[in-house]
Amino acid sequence: MTEQIAKVAFRPGNDALAYLPEGPCPYGEDKLSWVAIQHGGESREGSINILDLTSGRNEQHVLPGRPGFAFPTKDGDVFLVGVERKVGFYNIGSSQWVDAPGEVRGEEDGTIINDGVIYRDGVIFGTKDVEFTDPKAALYLWLPEMTDPVKLRGGQTCSNGKIVLAREGKEFLVDIDTPTKLVVEYPLDGDAKRLGEPRTVLDLREVASYPDGMVITPDGRSAIIAMYNPENVEEGEARQHSLMDGRLEAAWKTPGSPRVTCPLLMEVDGEMELFLTTAVEHMPEEEKAQHPNAGCLFRAGFPAR
Repeated sequence: MTEQIAKVAFRPGNDALAYLPEGPCPYGEDKLSWVAIQHGGESREGSINILDLTSGRNEQHVLPGRPGFAFPTKDGDVFLVGVERKVGFYNIGSSQWVDAPGEVRGEEDGTIINDGVIYRDGVIFGTKDVEFTDPKAALYLWLPEMTDPVKLRGGQTCSNGKIVLAREGKEFLVDIDTPTKLVVEYPLDGDAKRLGEPRTVLDLREVASYPDGMVITPDGRSAIIAMYNPENVEEGEARQHSLMDGRLEAAWKTPGSPRVTCPLLMEVDGEMELFLTTAVEHMPEEEKAQHPNAGCLFRAGFPAR
């Protein structure tokens, strides 16, 4: 097992942006986009952010609610986003939905859209209980031709990291419901808009922290998982596990920032690099001084070395 120390690549300029960063995505040459899910514990708004890795300049676009994800499209102003319970294409230049968004309907109060993964020309995403207690959230599929998203499966509490895999002509959704500390795989039938029964591919219940965001490695054999630690520990981490046998293959540490939320693998200047968002969320005031890098974006080499 290889271990590497990640370095701070970007330090948010205010508490709002440091509170809950997630969802980093490639955004053109030497840039990445990311979402601030909410601008503080009592805030009901978040933002799409575009970070220039060369200059360190961050461009913020406030959204009409709390985003769970925002995926760039070929049009630099348009993102496929999930905000509160709405999903669709949003133009950050005009601050308007491109078309009427789809809407999650029929869920109990207290859930909003959380993490997602691009699927075909739409998205598979989950919702979360904002109190992180009840399995009243669900998994959904939304495609542009749909009015509203289709519910794939209920019983989720805080739906997070997602990967779509193809194997022997079939598709599978690899998924995390954070409180379970399990990574599971569902057979996915996109045409029928249906998930099969899950099987556990990774059991992290003996790990102190919670699995959050997730990406597949370039060889398709392993997953890198951001680990969110709510405790007062010195550093956070992302872990690379084999999807074949569950073995821990590598870890990246984030000194001074225990709550790691999402990973991104992105090529920069011809080299593959790992970026990790981290958060201040729910950190008591007396602990913040002990974690000076909480809320920062970290950067490290890939593979770990």
